[in-house]
Order: sequence, then C-alpha cells, then structure tokens
Amino acid sequence: MSSDLELAIAAAAAGAAVVRGKYGTVVARYDKTATDFATDADLAAERAILEVIQSARPGDAILGEEYGASGEADASRRWLVDPLCGTLNFAAGTPLFSVNVALQIDGRTSAAAIADPVSGEIFWTDGATASVRRDGFDLPLAPSADSLLVDVNLDPITEGGFLGSRLLADPAFRAAFGQRVLSTTLAVAWVAAGRRTAYVTDGNLRDSVHFTAGLALCRAAGCVVTDLRGGPLYSGPGVIAAADEKSHARLLELITPHLPN
Repeated sequence: MSSDLELAIAAAAAGAAVVRGKYGTVVARYDKTATDFATDADLAAERAILEVIQSARPGDAILGEEYGASGEADASRRWLVDPLCGTLNFAAGTPLFSVNVALQIDGRTSAAAIADPVSGEIFWTDGATASVRRDGFDLPLAPSADSLLVDVNLDPITEGGFLGSRLLADPAFRAAFGQRVLSTTLAVAWVAAGRRTAYVTDGNLRDSVHFTAGLALCRAAGCVVTDLRGGPLYSGPGVIAAADEKSHARLLELITPHLPN
C-alpha cells in the first residue's frame, strides 16, 4: 500500500465486504457473556482485515477484538481492529454497525477508517483531515449541531456507576437534546459527519478497539472531544464528542451532576 491511510481504508473495506455478505444470513454465535457474543461474521471480518494489514505491514503489531494481540508488545506501530461494532444489531437484523480500523504510531492515531457495510460509506482520517468516501469520491466532513440529537452509550462499561441510564432519565437533558441509542460506535463517526450533535459514554477508552478510530475522526473533523469532566481526552473517565463548543458546554452542565465526586 502506498500509504497507511489507504491501507486502513482497504482493511476496513475488506472487513465490511465480509459483514455485508453475511448480513441477513444465519450465523453461529459464540457467547462472551450472558448478553454479549461474537458471530461468524465478526471472526471472518477480522481475518479479512488481518490479511490485508499483515500482507502490507508484516512488522506491525495488531490488537483485534476477536483474535487479540499479535506482534511485538512494544512495537511503535500498532493497529486496533474492531471487525463488527454493533454485533447485537447485526445479529438482530438491525442495519446499524460498523468496521473500525485505526493505526497508532508511538501511541498517536495517525490513520483510521470506519466502514458502514450497509451504506457503503467509509469515513477516514489521516490524523489531520477527515472525509467520507462514497462511490469512489472523498467529501470533507463537516460537524453540525443542528439535529440536536445526542447518542448515549448504554453498554455499562464502568463498574459502580452507569452514566447512560441516568442521563437519559434526566428531564433537563431530555428538554435540551433528542436522545438516540444506536448501540454502535458508527454514531461517533456520525458526529463528525454532522448527523449527530454529540456522543456520550463513560468508561476507560484509551487504546479501545471500539472508539479509537471514531474519536480520531471527530478530532480531525474539528469536533470538541474531551473526557466527561471537560479535561483532555483520556485524562479522565469517558468522552463527550460534540459538534461545537456550545453543545459541549451544555452537555458538561447536564452531565456533571451525574458524575461521582
């Protein structure tokens, strides 16, 4: 591959092709917990992604959602792979899921791609700019707060406290924003694309195969991306990714009362 960015796009596209081909078919399930599982599509998509990356960059380390880590543990170049973000949606026949691929070099995300297998769109960033590839053409992403729609993660990834359920029940939040729950980090890419005003989640997101690509996309597109307390990303719990400063400030006001002291 001529560039890491094109490799990330090609890898995400390879995974998306597998997912798209298996969508709507009967797939085997492999339980992780009582409410979470992987499918044949997750496994096959990750294998397709790994094949693309390993053939082009055999010395790079990889961390995948399904097959774990490979390569040198202290490698300066590491790929983060989520082959099917929204597995439960996929298995239920709900067309909301994505394929996420990101490259970190010395801990910094330098290229990322998020593919939507249903629409055929691939959102991408080279770390400085952000665009969507649609029908072979690249269009710059433009965040917008106009929708007033905020996607809230309902997966309880923080023990001892669950921001999502409390926030959705808050009358002040419901008065200020429309609530959405996609149950896939495709929604993070939608913030960068102007289709959502913001995305909110709790939890530790550093080096996350689920979130790294989308958050890099948002930052490159010019969104306001912080932890839940308004500090730098990864300096504290969770994330607020907002289309603009005004929406971010309002969300901080609404979220702060629900955070532990």
